[in-house]
Amino acid sequence: MLSRTADHLYWMARFTERAENLARLLDVTHQMSLVPQSVAAGNQNWGAILALNSLQTAFSKTYDEANAENVLRFMVSDADNPASIYSCLRAARENAHAVRGTLTAETWESCNATWIELREQSFEQILSVGVGEFFEWVKLRSAVMRGVTFGTMLQDDALHFIRLGGLLERSDNTARILDVKYHVLRTNGDEGTTDFYQWGALLRSLSAFEVYRKVYRDVITPARVAELLMLRVDMPRSLHACVDGIVRVLNRVANSSSAETGRRAGMLHAQLHYARIDDILGKGLHEYLTDFMDRIYDLGDGIGRDFLVPAN
Repeated sequence: MLSRTADHLYWMARFTERAENLARLLDVTHQMSLVPQSVAAGNQNWGAILALNSLQTAFSKTYDEANAENVLRFMVSDADNPASIYSCLRAARENAHAVRGTLTAETWESCNATWIELREQSFEQILSVGVGEFFEWVKLRSAVMRGVTFGTMLQDDALHFIRLGGLLERSDNTARILDVKYHVLRTNGDEGTTDFYQWGALLRSLSAFEVYRKVYRDVITPARVAELLMLRVDMPRSLHACVDGIVRVLNRVANSSSAETGRRAGMLHAQLHYARIDDILGKGLHEYLTDFMDRIYDLGDGIGRDFLVPAN
């Protein structure tokens, strides 16, 4: 496959997945903001989203305060913010358009229709309907596009690079959501209904609430939440499941220059496969997740160098 085509397919998938995961992060923060708390604590949670994405400087150029409405506007519909949902879905559509002939008609139409529908919604309209409804729409549109893609495209290199981009982005974002929200809840959480509600919101943000109930059949505990979202290979959005998929795809698309990238992916997979959550928590979850995100970033660099269009 031409590296330019692979590049567009890979980034189409990454931007689509990024929009979905941003919707998940904003949704869980919005749900947690509904729990009684001080204004300062609420704003701290919204500011954490900016810090997570290294956007404090860009945000401060337009907005004075990191409160709910300002952060939502910046992260949902700000066309000047390259990390907003609006910008991500626009970029996904632009990449899809560049390789329209490689995609099935259904895949292209799903991506294009998502962008057209988003473009017609102002932030005020989104607020009037409810941001929760909008986040559900983003997640649904991402799921539709993913389902159409895997249900209609030939299982060749084009599909492999779409899969690779989605898995890499998902693993990074699961780690980010868990890192931010786990420590907020461990610091501020209390026993009882409020604590249960907030942990439940975190699990729901990653489509893991029902899965947690099925696997553990018990009260929600921080250690089990971390174990489910990190080490369970049968949990679709877990770090282990994502890296497992990345290793499989890299083996299928391997070329003469990708051995080192494949080796690093294999080492990360082995670390997750044989890890124990007690050991991870004992050494520090934040440190572990920070190292994981650094290694995912390194894998992205390796994939770009081995398969995609070289950066200018």
